[in-house]
Amino acid sequence: MRPILPLLLFAIALPAIGSLQAQPTTGDTLTRLDAYIAQARADWGVPGLAVAIVRGDEVLLSKGYGSLEAGQRQPVDEHTLFAIASNSKAFTSAALAMLADEGKLGWDDHVSDYLPWLKLKDPWATAELRVRDLLCHRSGLGTFSGDLLWWGTGYSAREVLERAAQLEPAAPFRTKYEYSNLMFIAAGEVVQAASGLSWAEFVQQRIFAPLGMSRSIVSTRDLPAKGNYATPHKTYPGRSQPIAWMGWDNMGAAGGIISSAHDMARWMQCQLQQGIIRDTLALFSAAQSREMWQAHTPIPVTEGSLRRFPTTHFRAYGLGWSLSDYHGHKLVGHGGGYDGMYSQVLMVPDKRLGVVVLTNSMTGISPAITYKVLDAFLGAPERDWSAENLPGFQRSLERFEQRIAETIAPAAADTRPSRPLEAFTGAYRCPMYGDARVALENGRLVLRLLPNPELVADLEHLHYDTFVARWRKDFAWFGAGTVHFVSNARGLFDRIELDVPNDDLWFDEIGLRRVE
Repeated sequence: MRPILPLLLFAIALPAIGSLQAQPTTGDTLTRLDAYIAQARADWGVPGLAVAIVRGDEVLLSKGYGSLEAGQRQPVDEHTLFAIASNSKAFTSAALAMLADEGKLGWDDHVSDYLPWLKLKDPWATAELRVRDLLCHRSGLGTFSGDLLWWGTGYSAREVLERAAQLEPAAPFRTKYEYSNLMFIAAGEVVQAASGLSWAEFVQQRIFAPLGMSRSIVSTRDLPAKGNYATPHKTYPGRSQPIAWMGWDNMGAAGGIISSAHDMARWMQCQLQQGIIRDTLALFSAAQSREMWQAHTPIPVTEGSLRRFPTTHFRAYGLGWSLSDYHGHKLVGHGGGYDGMYSQVLMVPDKRLGVVVLTNSMTGISPAITYKVLDAFLGAPERDWSAENLPGFQRSLERFEQRIAETIAPAAADTRPSRPLEAFTGAYRCPMYGDARVALENGRLVLRLLPNPELVADLEHLHYDTFVARWRKDFAWFGAGTVHFVSNARGLFDRIELDVPNDDLWFDEIGLRRVE
């Protein structure tokens, strides 16, 4: 879900894999990196992770660290499967680039030519939306807006997008970077419309198979058959809690791929070769590689970013890739956040260097490792990224727990609901999200958000007509929140307001009104 933005690169013509001799690499460099990664994993309390480093036609490192699950002994190796989440977006961009090479679509084609049913709240944006707009986060939809439509629901990709037509834009069309998973879901639907294959079929047949990514899959349903897969973990201060895998099939084009360090090494080598797999075979052309790695949407370089990366002068988003510069080199990469797993890919094209980190935790260890690798191979000044980043991450966990505590703290003591509990029960509906029900069970109120059957909360009275929502399941992105009932002039509770603190799923977009 989360992009976890890294930095990115300048596309130049590169020879085929195997035709460029690898630059000499001292065993000491890799030995030091190996030890650094192992120590960082322990310091951050990450149960398990896998790392691959490629340079030219060499795989310099492809290795697992730690275990598949906290407290268990099964080790992670280079073939262990992890969710790569938003690193899937580059595969969707590559699929469209391949179709562009074949003349089956153009980057500036109107999306309505392929998806006439797709609508945005802004009619002009709907009419003007082009294929490339789907891939560079400039549609006007707010960052993560509408993600509750796909997260855990039974809605198909098309149903998610049709319901999203009611979302209010956060910015005018093409004026601002706002990270949108929904537009990549739409891009997956364009892949199907233009190719006749579903997004999942296209990626498996046209990308995984030629690259030899034999363990990579597009659905959690395939995990048991593959075996050797990591367990997701929710990260708390001082501990990692195993949680269940969650199906992301309806948003696969935005974040549904599950892969390994071994397979992702092949993906990076293909990218660094501008689509070339072997001398006579290419996934996409060099021209399309340049198109995907062009800056399409600028991203502000903040003061905080400049303090951490003083050699960075620009940030931008291409087509499925984040872009930046670092010590005079242009970088291409992306991050990914799944329920209980984070990942990062970072490449330096002019050095034909790439690194991927896959983890079964929700921590910031991935950038610490990728930049340590870059520094080692770029000759940059020595920095202990793990030691620098860890205290800030630990503070962020503490701040998040404090946000929840402040949200569910009573505003007044010794208050009671204004009406009997039975008055709060009933059916409620959000035209965008769907139905909800509040029922009285064993003398207590229970909220069910029906599109996601796991979103069930026991309601504890907080103050006045506000209740604390205690979810029955432990979710990766959020904890407790509040449910506030609003009455009309006749004293009937006809509206519900949700406040669930988190940085990824916007419960305040669910406007529930009584329907009975």
